Amino acid sequence: MTIGMDVFFVLMGAAMVLAMHAGFAFLEVGTVRRKNQVNALVKIITDFAVSTVAYFFIGYFVAYGVNFFSSAAVLTGAVQEGGPQFAQNGYDLVKFFFLLTFAAAIPAIISGGIAERAKFWPQLGATAVLVGFVYPLFEGMTWGGAFAFQDWVESVAGAPFHDFAGSIVVHAMGGWLALGAVVLLGARQGRYKKDGHLVAIPPSNIPFLALGSWILVVGWFGFNVMSAQSVEGVSGLVAMNSVMALAGGILSAIVAGRNDPGFIHNGALAGLVAVCAGSDVMHPIGALFVGVVAGALFVWGFNQCQNKWRIDDVLGVWPLHGMCGLWGGVAAGVFGLEALGGLGGVTFAAQLLGSAVGVAIAVVGGFAVYGAFKAVVGIRLHPEDEYRGADLSLHHITAYPEEDTHA
Repeated sequence: MTIGMDVFFVLMGAAMVLAMHAGFAFLEVGTVRRKNQVNALVKIITDFAVSTVAYFFIGYFVAYGVNFFSSAAVLTGAVQEGGPQFAQNGYDLVKFFFLLTFAAAIPAIISGGIAERAKFWPQLGATAVLVGFVYPLFEGMTWGGAFAFQDWVESVAGAPFHDFAGSIVVHAMGGWLALGAVVLLGARQGRYKKDGHLVAIPPSNIPFLALGSWILVVGWFGFNVMSAQSVEGVSGLVAMNSVMALAGGILSAIVAGRNDPGFIHNGALAGLVAVCAGSDVMHPIGALFVGVVAGALFVWGFNQCQNKWRIDDVLGVWPLHGMCGLWGGVAAGVFGLEALGGLGGVTFAAQLLGSAVGVAIAVVGGFAVYGAFKAVVGIRLHPEDEYRGADLSLHHITAYPEEDTHA
């Protein structure tokens, strides 16, 4: 009975995180220009398919040393033979599904940064490499016991690196991987004048952007709460802290973003990104503060990227997932301490060290993978195709074909 409940629990979590990919899609659809909306939708769903195959055959083995080349009877736990042992009722299979949805978030995050000018097929190739090798490397180090990484961190910093739901493993990895892709791609046509001044490109559809944010917010409670991966391990503290960080991110983004709807809806996500790592150990007031800082950090980071550093990160995925994920990983070592009302079991040094290693792997991996694809096949659309838009150039249809036909 217990194992059956755990199977259902993790399955529902996987379904909720799978639904978050619709959130990624509509967040991008609402942000990019009309001529690139179809491409945003197609990228997210095809990236998920490629991620599934890459993670099934390669990535999951890299992270956990488990493969699925046994018979179905063995995989479901009905038969226990020599070799790999699988839990009853197919628990390990729904666990794979759950963790796959995390892995597939990596290209979904990157997609928002490289929008409107990236080639389609090279991006799918990069997805296969990232989900098959780069992401599972650090996932295995943190959650799978690989390379005795956690033992090393504990010996150096007094505690293992704590990342309950992936502020670093998923979000910071995705955001810092995206940085390499965005920098190597360069800015969109017409984004900056010759004198360096920014040319405004407003979101194409605020309702779609808001819908994407809301879908992500709801799915996040599967992402965070169900990271317990069992009914017995579930904690209401994770849900409470997620709500508090969500609220903090929204409120600070209202102020820092001067009531801009794009900043407000992304501020909600910034708070949730940051709270993932320590959501199971922080006091709710600490989670609120983490969300407040994350919302303001996103607004600052987005403006710095676009206005000062001329990094044309379309959806601001490096500030949102990279910077706020890094903040969340480190913050777990502060607000998870018993002295600040947390449950303890963490240290600031361990969180700083583990977070730094994750970011380093992501930065090197992002520049290496996208640099290789750029050198071999190119990663940017032809200027004429970019001007026409990815929808017509790659998919031969626009999001509004009847309107465009009569125009």
